[in-house]
Amino acid sequence: MITAHLKKLRLRTSISPDEERVIRGLVSETKRFAPDTVLVRTGQQLQVSMLALDGWLFRSKDLPTGERQVLEIHLPGDFADLHGFTLKQLDHDIITVTETIIGFVPHERLTELTNAHPHLTRVYWLSTNIDAAVTREMALSLGQRSALSRMAHLFCELRARLAIIGRTNGASFEFPLTQRELAECLGLTVVHVNRTLQELRRMGLVETANRRLTILDLERLEAVADFDPGYLQLHRRQL
Repeated sequence: MITAHLKKLRLRTSISPDEERVIRGLVSETKRFAPDTVLVRTGQQLQVSMLALDGWLFRSKDLPTGERQVLEIHLPGDFADLHGFTLKQLDHDIITVTETIIGFVPHERLTELTNAHPHLTRVYWLSTNIDAAVTREMALSLGQRSALSRMAHLFCELRARLAIIGRTNGASFEFPLTQRELAECLGLTVVHVNRTLQELRRMGLVETANRRLTILDLERLEAVADFDPGYLQLHRRQL
C-alpha cells in the first residue's frame, strides 16, 4: 500500500532496493478512518508521523467563530505531518476528507533513518520543502488570484499531483470535495464557489459528475490559472 509514496519519491530522485526496504519498514501500523475525522489537533503532542496510504486529507486552521481555512490538501502517498517529527506538535489540525488509510511512522524510526541513511534524509527534506512550496502557492492564490484563476489553479495542481501516483484517467480524476470544502480551500463563499464552477463549465474547461472532475481543455485551464508547475519539482535530481 506504500506504492503511491514510492512513486512520488522516484519521480524526483533514485531510490535503491535497500532504501525501499528501509522506507517500507518505517510504518509500524495502519488504520482506516472515516471521513471528517480529526487525526491531529492543534498543540497535540506527537510521537508518530502519518503517511496517507489512501484517501484525501486537509491541513486546516479554524477561527474562534468556526470558519475554517484549508492550508493544504494531502493525497495518497503524502506525509501529512512529517514536520511534526522535529516540531513534536502542530499549529493546525489534520482532518480526513474521505475514508482514509493512514500508516503510522514512529519518530524513533525517523531518527534511525536520519542517523543511518543520509540520502533518504535529504529525500524527505525535499518532501517537506515541496509541501512548503504548495502552501506558498495557496497563499498566493488566496491573496492575489481572482476566484476563477484560484479555482483553475487548484484543479491544475490536483491533476498534476494525482498523475504522479497514477490516479488520473486521461484528463479525469477523483474529486471528492463538496462545494463547502472547496470554499474552505479557496477562501470563498459557497455561493461564489458555485458561480465560479458554473463559469468554468460554461467556458468548456471542466465538468464534474459522480465525484470526479474532468478537464476538457487543459491548455486553456492552465492559461486561466497562470499555472506553472515548477513549484511541484516534477523532475529528477541527485540528492
